[in-house]
Amino acid sequence: MIGFLNQGRQALISAAQRTIYEHTGPAAVPPAVLWRAPAENDADFEARIERARSKLPAQRLLLAVCGRQTSAPREGVRWVQLPPRLLALLNPRQPARYRVAYGGRGSAKSWSFARGLIVRTLERPTRVLCARELQGSIRESVHRLLSDQIGQLELQPWFEIQQTVILGANNSEFIFEGVRSNPTKIKSMEGINIVWCEEAERFSAASWEILIPTVRKAGSEILVTFNPDLETDPTYQRFVTSPPPGALVDFVIWKDNPWFPAELDAERQYLERVDPDAAAWIWGGQCRAASDAQIFRGKFVVEAFEPVTHTSANGEKPWSGPYAGADWGFSQDPTVLIRCWISERTLYIEHEAYAVGVDIDKTSALFDRVPGARNMVIRADNARPETISYMQRHGYPRVSAVEKWTGSVEDGIAHIRQYERVVLHPRCTHTIEEFRLYSYKVDQLSGDVLPDVVDAHNHAIDALRYALQPMIRRINTGILDYYRQELARQRGEVAQSGPAAQTAQSAPKKAPLAPPVVRTEII
Repeated sequence: MIGFLNQGRQALISAAQRTIYEHTGPAAVPPAVLWRAPAENDADFEARIERARSKLPAQRLLLAVCGRQTSAPREGVRWVQLPPRLLALLNPRQPARYRVAYGGRGSAKSWSFARGLIVRTLERPTRVLCARELQGSIRESVHRLLSDQIGQLELQPWFEIQQTVILGANNSEFIFEGVRSNPTKIKSMEGINIVWCEEAERFSAASWEILIPTVRKAGSEILVTFNPDLETDPTYQRFVTSPPPGALVDFVIWKDNPWFPAELDAERQYLERVDPDAAAWIWGGQCRAASDAQIFRGKFVVEAFEPVTHTSANGEKPWSGPYAGADWGFSQDPTVLIRCWISERTLYIEHEAYAVGVDIDKTSALFDRVPGARNMVIRADNARPETISYMQRHGYPRVSAVEKWTGSVEDGIAHIRQYERVVLHPRCTHTIEEFRLYSYKVDQLSGDVLPDVVDAHNHAIDALRYALQPMIRRINTGILDYYRQELARQRGEVAQSGPAAQTAQSAPKKAPLAPPVVRTEII
């Protein structure tokens, strides 16, 4: 009798669902969701899919969240594929206050968490806060990542992607904030079901103290994804060294990603060949050792920014630039293009294009990743004149060779260190890594730091030096010359001395495309 009543109840529910669907359309009835259970075999999972599908109206979609599949799903079913380890971590059938994935690059942490959250917001109305330590604009959030994954999964009918939020047809919501950027707003948030902390290695201890009490709704969760930096970082200490109660923590690297792309594998193999220790940090997910030998230690920050190209409302003057520099890859070395700006005593590194093993006929397409690159003066490594000539004939007529001299590397380093601040945009991931790894040699016996620079982790930095060459001088007075000329330009004067000054005073005055090169002799 009970079984008969249950069957009748299910038939009524199915009939009601079909009626709702027919009268309101697909967007009002989100897909049903079925998660593959840990250790569940293929046959059992397929049987569950069949049972779930049979109970749904024919028009209603079933999302089957699973590992990698090699076959197409049956009609009315759509795969949502995740790496197996992250599938187990993200499965909401296993309750957890914290779900933490950390490890190396290429492990698919970010897009897996994005997919998992998209599916969960379809299961029931869910308010998700996507948090970063700093968020200068919506473009620096995971908004684009979530939007792309919604598109790849063909779930657009159930989401409204707005400029600053993503809304679900069932009243789910994705909102995006920086914790340190807006702590008061974070503290006042109500009704958060899930917070996702992406790039959490940058979170400070103060930010965690602000964020965690904010997520106080019953059954709420905190999801954390990060690539470790230093073992002493607050995020590593909080979730790896001493994980809190109710935490599911998993370590994942590129080997755990069934879709690890060949382009990333080329970068991984290159770094393992030239610097196994750095590869262990970047790709192997190990913590990086802090060292006094690191050339730019304490000299740079990673922050999102927008260049000021016109006098702003608060009176901030336009930045100087942009300046661009290119380093050519030899054999399996990286080819890099850097775009940067200067404002006052701050150097801003805005964009990078970086790839390993790029053929000469693919270089133009690589450089096109940097906005406006074809219209910029690009100062490039003079060791490859044939590459410069090729680029000039293929859409990059303003590429020119830089001058090198004995000690030019050291002069460039000194110049970069002269800035009060060096700000790297978060999207310049390879440049950030090089700034952390670029080092002086260390004596193997005494441990003393030597004045010689290790010839590694320097491709983006070399490109940056080339971009800044007009401001670099053999005796390191270039930054002073640059500021004198900038001041003179703002006053409508010409910054020259000696016999050339008399000629310049009567000549038509033009604003240079870049600060002119002025030779300074040692006195």
